[in-house]
Amino acid sequence: MNLFAHQEAENVERHRPLAARMRPRSLDEFVGQQHILGPGKMLRRMIAAGRLGSLIFYGPPGTGKTTLANLLAQETGGTLKKLSAVTSGVKELREILAWAQNEVASGGLPPLLFIDEIHRFNRAQQDALLPDVEEGIVNLIGATTSNPYFAVNGALLSRSQVFHFQPLSEEDLVQLMQRALRDRQRGLGAMAVEVVAGSLEALARWCEGDARRALTVLEIAVRSTPDQPVRLTVELLGESMQQKTLQYDPTGDEHYDVASALIKSIRGSDPDAALYWLARMLEAGEDLRFLCRRLVILASEDVGNADPQALPLAVAAAQACELVGLPECQLTLAQAVTYLACTEKSNAATKAIAAARREVREGALIPVPLHLRDAHYSGAAELGHGKGYQYAHDAPDGVVDQDYLGVDREFYQPTVRGWEGKIAARLESYRQRFRQARAREQ
Repeated sequence: MNLFAHQEAENVERHRPLAARMRPRSLDEFVGQQHILGPGKMLRRMIAAGRLGSLIFYGPPGTGKTTLANLLAQETGGTLKKLSAVTSGVKELREILAWAQNEVASGGLPPLLFIDEIHRFNRAQQDALLPDVEEGIVNLIGATTSNPYFAVNGALLSRSQVFHFQPLSEEDLVQLMQRALRDRQRGLGAMAVEVVAGSLEALARWCEGDARRALTVLEIAVRSTPDQPVRLTVELLGESMQQKTLQYDPTGDEHYDVASALIKSIRGSDPDAALYWLARMLEAGEDLRFLCRRLVILASEDVGNADPQALPLAVAAAQACELVGLPECQLTLAQAVTYLACTEKSNAATKAIAAARREVREGALIPVPLHLRDAHYSGAAELGHGKGYQYAHDAPDGVVDQDYLGVDREFYQPTVRGWEGKIAARLESYRQRFRQARAREQ
């Protein structure tokens, strides 16, 4: 027996970060996620029944996924084995699964296998889990910050219960920090700290629901201040944090959610909301080309012919961003976004091409009328191609009474908004003439 084991453990504990030292020791100490852990909620019922099955914990960093996995092992009496999908491969996974098989065969409880960042496992690694998960040899707890419905194999997902972890509320974070400041054994309670009103609330707001971040900044602020007592002000916490960290994965949920919010705000004609989501993307380092592509698409998809200037403006903005780059091109993007948000909207062209393509896919193919077929080659006249075609520019108003499709179909239904209102009135008169021409030819 190591006579110094207790002292060594104390030394290790002393150097652990505050966030690690303050991890809850029981479910009663666990803060947040009451939508899944509150009285009568599903996960709480599963714990009480002692039958966890396999679970996927999905949510942003610092919301308690790893901590809750540890507490579940404690509550159910199961052995917890941990793997990181970033550093572990199939070999380590198979070794743990073989050990679990022996444990269960010997009459033990199915172990809990916690896999952090499970979305980093490739398909083969995730498939290796399936037999033991299905047979109940292990209770899988997979943690991921990426949407599991995209990042986890469907077969594994169907055998698991997904729990969505929400960012902790500001009240939750303040409660955690106050607990750390009071706790003399694990926290900062042994140090003299004077908390200025509003400082903890400000830090909670900056940390966007991330408990680990909040406790880390709190520890830096307290331990880096030589004066005693430490006067915990908003300014001190701000200096200790240095820069607000945006949770934004350029290939993950936050990327697509914020992009969706930007597009929907422009479509809904709210320039203020659109500017906020644009700022979020810029601050997080969003790819400029992605932003510009989305604005060009929106100019056709949601503005269309209600304002024909929207598309050239969006294209010009994309070219300007390529030429100028950041930070100056944020001005160009702001101009484009506010213009697109405030102008008239129409998705008539978008609906029209969708309807036309659906007709092509699902309906009988319409043959090209003979008078519209290519007549620019030898022998075309003998086939009747081009016979009776009327050149539109020869007509006084540039329109001739002629059938261009052969059947009665109307795909484009212009709105009365903006420039498209003028198109709608003109198009109705044209269509009347085309219908009369079709009737004569039939």
